[in-house]
Amino acid sequence: MNRDISSIRRDYQFEDLLEDSSPSNPMQLFDTWLDNAIESCPEDPTAMILSTVDQNQKPHARVVLLKQRNEEGFSFFTNYDSNKGEQLAQNKNACLTFFWPSLSRQIRIEGEIKKVSRAASEAYFSSRPKGSQLAATASEQSKVVSSRESLHKKFDELEQQYIDSTVPCPENWGGYALEAKYIEFWQGRPSRLHDRLSYKLENTHWLRSRLAP
Repeated sequence: MNRDISSIRRDYQFEDLLEDSSPSNPMQLFDTWLDNAIESCPEDPTAMILSTVDQNQKPHARVVLLKQRNEEGFSFFTNYDSNKGEQLAQNKNACLTFFWPSLSRQIRIEGEIKKVSRAASEAYFSSRPKGSQLAATASEQSKVVSSRESLHKKFDELEQQYIDSTVPCPENWGGYALEAKYIEFWQGRPSRLHDRLSYKLENTHWLRSRLAP
């Protein structure tokens, strides 16, 4: 690489993240920040990095989309036989990271993941565009494919099969929900004196702390 990437930086000029103006429940702050992101960041504001650990204690990360935030937790949908599905079956601990550069904000959420109900998975699957349904059915996610053409051929065959009917939700496809145990909010500030507020769940109460940047 011929570029000097060590000199790439910017200063952050955004509002403070202070205890006095932050709710005692981090879910309220999360919802506010997500609403801000949806309004200000038109490209994938619900994108989040999902980090998992495999049976050899090696970490893995990829970007997925948040689809629900309710009493069950933070939910996304995928193929249960994918690499992340296999890793979550072996280790239910995971981390979600949101980053909105234009707002200089990051949220990191740690907790345990479980599958959502089959009814919830089927309900969400039925709401997806038909092309997405067909792609989920055609793809053996994370498995090696012989060629792009072979994948398209399978998609086309399924498209003809279900041309006049509903695509059923595959048995190996559905949702996961992360139940948060720890949430950290990061707000970029000038001179790298960033604001970091952490919330740790103790029994049924959230303990809030300020962390050094």
